[in-house]
Amino acid sequence: MSPRRVVIAGAAGRDFHNFNVVYRGRDDVEVVAFTATQIPDIEGRVYPAALAGSRYPDGIPIVQEAELEGVCRSLGVDHVVFAYSDVPHAQVPQGIDYCVGD
Repeated sequence: MSPRRVVIAGAAGRDFHNFNVVYRGRDDVEVVAFTATQIPDIEGRVYPAALAGSRYPDGIPIVQEAELEGVCRSLGVDHVVFAYSDVPHAQVPQGIDYCVGD
């Protein structure tokens, strides 16, 4: 079975934290991108391979959140994970995978 292809949509490091504690090293998931929203000039960069782990020798691209729909289509994304620490749980749309802070 192919791994589920995931984009982690998040901000200010919560997305990277969730990747490291939930997805790094898993064989059933391939994180294909992170989105950028709150850190200036981060889009176009790459989450480093040294932090991403051996499954990601080229790192993980960081794309503008405005490009999310196109990225999902072009990369065959199965799930988008909502990883914001500053959005209350009640505001997260139903039917979306999410990881939220305390």
